[in-house]
Formats: sequence, C-alpha cells, structure tokens
Amino acid sequence: MGFTGFPPEAIEFYRRLEADNTREFWLANKATYEQCVKAPLLAFCDALPDDLRPFRIFRPNRDVRFAKDKSPYKTNIGAYCEHEGGGGYYVQLAADGLLAGCGYYQMASDQLERFRVAVDDERTGAPLAALVAGLERKGYEAGAIDALKTAPRGYAKDHARIVLLRRKGLIIGRSWEPAAWMHTKAAAKRITDVWADAAPVCAWLDRHVGPSQLPPDDALWAR
Repeated sequence: MGFTGFPPEAIEFYRRLEADNTREFWLANKATYEQCVKAPLLAFCDALPDDLRPFRIFRPNRDVRFAKDKSPYKTNIGAYCEHEGGGGYYVQLAADGLLAGCGYYQMASDQLERFRVAVDDERTGAPLAALVAGLERKGYEAGAIDALKTAPRGYAKDHARIVLLRRKGLIIGRSWEPAAWMHTKAAAKRITDVWADAAPVCAWLDRHVGPSQLPPDDALWAR
C-alpha cells in the first residue's frame, strides 16, 4: 500500500495515550496503532529513494529502568536513517503534530572536537553560519540534544559563532501543528522538502565532522 498520509486517527491515538498511558489502553487500542500509526509511517519510509534508506522505526516502549517517569509508552512515533556520510534523517508524529529534521543530533566527543575546529576556522565556520542563518530566516529551527551554557574550553566567549560552538550537535528541522494536509500525500513532500533544504548543512557536517570513530554507544540513537 502506498503512502496516503497520516490519518486523523493517528493523532487522536496519541492524544488519548497522553491522557491514559497504561498497558490496558495500549492493548485495547493496539490495532489502531498498527493500522493508523505504524502502517502509514512504514508506507512513507518504503516510498523513499534509495539514498534515504533504510529507515528504522523506533519501538513504542519506553526504557523506564532509570527514569522517574514510569509511563510505559512513548507518546510519539519516530523513524530514523543514518546517511553514509554520518548525517541522520528523522521524522516524528505525535499529538502536537509532525516534525522533520536532519543533521547530527548528538555528537560523540571526537565528532564534537572536529566540529568546533571547523566552526572556529573562518574559512569553514563562516559558510556554515550563513547556511544556518539563511534556513532560520525561512522558518527552520537549528538545535541539538544540548548546548553548553558558556563557551567551550579554549574558545572565546565573544566568538563570532559562539552559538554554534556551544552546541553539542547540529540539526535543522521544522515542526507543524496538526493540519488537514497531514492526512494526504502532501505530508511526504513537506517532510522531504525539509531534508532537501537542509542538505547543504548535512553536507557540511559530513565533510568536516563525519561519523564517530569511537566504539558505538547503544544508548545513543543518533549522532
């Protein structure tokens, strides 16, 4: 079955899950999850070109072993693909709408070192800053898993690109509140347009940062 959008039932499912995040609710509504949430996302991922595959859909169960919040289920569904160059592509559906983004969400220590060196260098850092600023003017958001409150060690607090230097990753994304177009094929283009517009930033990251050479950490879902 081809991708025809995310049905209204998908968003309603997560609204109800937020209100009743229990095993009882999940079991009673598992068919809705499979048919209206997971199946459309699988159809979207299967329709993507080869250079944007394979995507993997994250499991719905939360890891609550060390969490204060013991709610058993995630209140969103997400899918992720890591490009050969190191960048990651992400899409997420939840009660508050749709989100798409790409980049390096969380950099390992060796990646972060390369990133900061390249950002600091005027020849490479200034073009990245211009790319990010241009996307932000178009309504995109730049983010990361976290950012330092001050400058990294060895860098000036008044550095021209201090906002980038403080980040522990770099992603470009866009989110949308629930809307009628999400229930149609138009959702696919909205998502892939984000990835296309952010491609120059991902290319910069792949060229100047690249994949981590450290042993993998199973706790990290993205770079």
